[in-house]
Amino acid sequence: MSANKSILYSIEQLRELERLAIEDAGISAYELMCRAGRIAFEQIRQRWPTAKKLTVFCGAGNNAGDGYVIAKLAHENNISAHVYYLFDPAGLADDAHQAWQDAGSSGVAIERFASGIVHDTDVIVDALLGTGIRRELQGDWLAAVNCINASSRPIVSVDIPSGIHADTGRVMGAAIHARMTVSFIGMKKGLFTADAPDYCGDVLFDDLGVPGNVYRQITGAGRLLCDEVRHALSPRSRTAHKGDNGHVLIVGGNTGMAGSVILAGQAALSCGAGLVSIATRAQHMVAAVAACPELMVYGVNGKSDLRPLLRKATTVVIGPGLGQDQWAVSLLDAVLERHIPAVLDADALNLLAREPCCCENRVLTPHPAEAGRLLGVSTREVNTDRYQAVKQLQEKYAGIVLLKGAGTLIAAPQISVCAAGNPGMASAGMGDVLSGVIAALMAQGLPMANAVELGVWVHASAADTQTRQRGERGMLASDLLPCIRQLINA
Repeated sequence: MSANKSILYSIEQLRELERLAIEDAGISAYELMCRAGRIAFEQIRQRWPTAKKLTVFCGAGNNAGDGYVIAKLAHENNISAHVYYLFDPAGLADDAHQAWQDAGSSGVAIERFASGIVHDTDVIVDALLGTGIRRELQGDWLAAVNCINASSRPIVSVDIPSGIHADTGRVMGAAIHARMTVSFIGMKKGLFTADAPDYCGDVLFDDLGVPGNVYRQITGAGRLLCDEVRHALSPRSRTAHKGDNGHVLIVGGNTGMAGSVILAGQAALSCGAGLVSIATRAQHMVAAVAACPELMVYGVNGKSDLRPLLRKATTVVIGPGLGQDQWAVSLLDAVLERHIPAVLDADALNLLAREPCCCENRVLTPHPAEAGRLLGVSTREVNTDRYQAVKQLQEKYAGIVLLKGAGTLIAAPQISVCAAGNPGMASAGMGDVLSGVIAALMAQGLPMANAVELGVWVHASAADTQTRQRGERGMLASDLLPCIRQLINA
């Protein structure tokens, strides 16, 4: 393949890639359609080799054309193929129209969709909408999606599950729950964030033989993080000592919230920081040392107590268990005055939202609700277009912003997406661990953007390792620590 599958593209960019493939590379639109149908059919055969009956739902446009090609190939390979259409195929344009005619001529059964439930099939192919959706589903389109989802049969989506917006990953009223999505020419930026991870199943990709010079003409809209980010961390010198590996200061742990700073501190140590200090309420000192004797723990009453600790630190994390009282405000003021490389999380973000300020030397780590406060919008508005939200956060606050959630986004300012991770991470303390990991990587000398990308990937991949070993439910934030150490040394 010529394409880099870690590069993500917008709908507009994908259309331009296809145009260039046709006009500059000389690959006809119909040939691209046939290649897409063939690749999707091959994946179906590999995944369900005993399937004898295939049902294809076709809509309008090239996505429908792909579906008709798949149906024709199935029929030619002695698999019973049945097509239900929602858009009169006689009205299809050019290549999709040709695909319909070819399917019909080969003997494929083709009929208009009528509401019901599909039972008599082994696999369903979703070729309804692809990247063309612009408004919420309604009428027959909504009925077809509900019918397909109710079938209990495995579903393969062509390019992207119908009902998922290819730029944002948002469900447009309803969407296909695919077991597998086969995507072509370029990876869609909406495949890995917002609602999409719940609907895409396994995402496979093929560039359909589009040559590399086509891709070099289009700058992607973002990139997908992969295990290659591990190479950002170089081997240590054989004569290294703890001072060479940075000093992380964790600030937080207001009354009753000691666990947050302890988790962040343990994560920083597990990720290789040479020294880790905690600045917290005095009553938490004994508990913190008992939980992890490698931590240096200080009781602080306010700004004057924190300043000497900041002078010794390489990086700082502020926010875990911080609270929003006067004690918290004074500690955040001290950190912001110092201009030390910092990771802001949790209540540090809520306090920042009250008095916004810019700084290039920090990382913001909001979840969608915190992002909404920082932008002065609702959580729903953030989730409607996560790409736009993280871009606006980075423009407003500077530095690097990562927007947590399924498909964590990183704006540095180029946007990266992390597809690793799982629902087991929806538990207390996960964000504290992530903050500690990122700060430790920064303290060890990684450029801030590299530290954030590596930290996000390691954190999510550690959770995936835990899930494979012990399952999603009941995963603790502290369960990730041994996996983080293993991954960071891999």
